[in-house]
Amino acid sequence: MRTLIVYESMYGNTHTVAEAIARGIAPTGTVATIPVSQASQEDVSAYDLLIVGGPTHVHGMSRDSTRRGAVEAAEKPESNLTLEPDAASAGIREWLDGLPRSKGNAAAFDTRIDKPALLTGRASKGISKKLRHLGFTIVADPESFLVDTHTQLVEDEEARAEQWGERLARQTSAHT
Repeated sequence: MRTLIVYESMYGNTHTVAEAIARGIAPTGTVATIPVSQASQEDVSAYDLLIVGGPTHVHGMSRDSTRRGAVEAAEKPESNLTLEPDAASAGIREWLDGLPRSKGNAAAFDTRIDKPALLTGRASKGISKKLRHLGFTIVADPESFLVDTHTQLVEDEEARAEQWGERLARQTSAHT
């Protein structure tokens, strides 16, 4: 099975989750994990499974204004945040908006603050909806991986992401 994982990450958490998901899927075939800034170079129809993930900003997918806010937060003198190299570039929302209709299997994930989804929102729900509208078959419910109020992954979330990758591999095999 060929899998493409496209992620958007501000401070590295979504990147870490994407890599963990890839480790879970890897035993079933080849996995390419790339930041959204490089995704326009990929033919998504060449993959058996497309997984897309990003951080939750203001109840959904990031926007230019929320990415600028994340950069500004990291640049404050008292900040302990480290920006990903392409944090300020276009995000998942813009990439999905430019993607042509396609077929194939897909799944969505996000990172969000460890509070009820009703309060935080979930970028994965919007990602999943856009993927479905593009013609993809969604093979799993959207998944959230949690960060604490200091923007660090909650303990065991990386392991949970790897297990989710393993489940996705099994579910995709059932759809192909």
